[in-house]
Amino acid sequence: MASGDIKFGTDGWRGRIAEDYTFQAVRRCTQGFARYLLAEHGEARPVVVGYDMRFASEHFAAAAAEVLCANGLHVLLTERATPTPVIAHAVVTHAAAGAVNITASHNPPGDNGFKVRNHHGGAIDPAGLLQIEAAIPQSGESIPRLPLERGLAQGLIQPIDPSTDYIQHIAGLVDLEALRQAGLQVMVDAMWGNGSGWFPRLLGGGPTRIQEIHNQRNPAFPEMSRPEPIPPNVDAGLEQARKAGSDVLLVTDGDADRLGVGDEQGEFVDQLRVFGLLALYMLEVRGLRGPIVKTLSTTSMLNKLGKLYGVPVHETGVGFKYVAPKMLEVDALIGGEESGGYAFAGHVPERDGILAGLYLLDMMHRTGRGPRGLLEMLFEKVGEHFYRRIDTPLPATERAAKEALILQAAPASIGGLQVAGLNTTDGYKFELEDGGWLLIRFSGTEPIVRVYCETTSLDRVDPILQDGLRIAGLQ
Repeated sequence: MASGDIKFGTDGWRGRIAEDYTFQAVRRCTQGFARYLLAEHGEARPVVVGYDMRFASEHFAAAAAEVLCANGLHVLLTERATPTPVIAHAVVTHAAAGAVNITASHNPPGDNGFKVRNHHGGAIDPAGLLQIEAAIPQSGESIPRLPLERGLAQGLIQPIDPSTDYIQHIAGLVDLEALRQAGLQVMVDAMWGNGSGWFPRLLGGGPTRIQEIHNQRNPAFPEMSRPEPIPPNVDAGLEQARKAGSDVLLVTDGDADRLGVGDEQGEFVDQLRVFGLLALYMLEVRGLRGPIVKTLSTTSMLNKLGKLYGVPVHETGVGFKYVAPKMLEVDALIGGEESGGYAFAGHVPERDGILAGLYLLDMMHRTGRGPRGLLEMLFEKVGEHFYRRIDTPLPATERAAKEALILQAAPASIGGLQVAGLNTTDGYKFELEDGGWLLIRFSGTEPIVRVYCETTSLDRVDPILQDGLRIAGLQ
């Protein structure tokens, strides 16, 4: 594997375990990151290293710690699998230069990944990622390593448990005691990942009842194809929530930075609607004001809320490598993306599925409404919106040909609606006359092309998507 073969996509580098994601590749990535951190901050600041519950993640994390330590950096290594937002908060707590997180988030079971974060605890911007890529050594180069045991014995690698500091911080953002006493019946699907145990720990001990499923380590991810909190992966959780008569289902993905939601009837609430609810919670229920940052693949309901409440809405490319820097730049109230990742003011500029879930519960408690009633509240403000996404496997070798087809298509209408414009900031987003949109985008983390749409009428969803598949040459 040559240096140029390791590329940081939408959220870090990911690969197939034992094929391209190997210990040597992880060490090379870490050496590139070490060089970047030393150039940016020198040796004065520590580096946080964390990991998820995937196959061998703790061993890949140890390999990263050994390389960072050998480069003269003090390493803070999490004692156990730790949610991404908790790792991000640890960066701030310890005034660290950044973090390495061994996780492939929502990817299939055979994958693992290498996320990097900056001194804010947020995603590194595209320019910084290019610097890291350029600093990755060639495969034949010798990479310095200090064995884990020696690093621990010498105090150069320090085990940490960042959970206490994170919980103390979260308690200042949301009234946990009020939620414990609210009497809510909550089903939590941890998707065999890092979100396991967190909601019982935060909200246990009162009338509110938390029931967890998929809360053990199992890197095969039974009952789902991958730990991504969207259908059909959430179907088992929705069924359990229906059987239990739960007020809400909260689903955290593999590294707990994303949130999926099921309503009181066991029906999935799509992530665009959840983003709309969280923005409404901030603006209406809590009476806060501040900019909204959204990726171009998420809901236009946010633009309508921005106008109603007099706050600016900023649109970015897909991925928190764009969202996080923009949130810091404009001091945003909330930021998020279509994948179910949401970040909030007063917190780290990083997706947090745990805090997002707590905020949704707080919205239910304060309004006395379940998810369905909350959606009625949202639609009273902005009208009903409908969304769907189709993912299609696509080898990287076919991407250029598909992009050429999309550019040549130049459709005047899609799904019976006039095309009002084309945005090529990140993919191909066709703006439609009803304020909706069709987006064709090639994934930055997997060999997949995604076709998404949002519209104001349910019967338009399928025609828009079918036209999108034809435009991309996928039918």
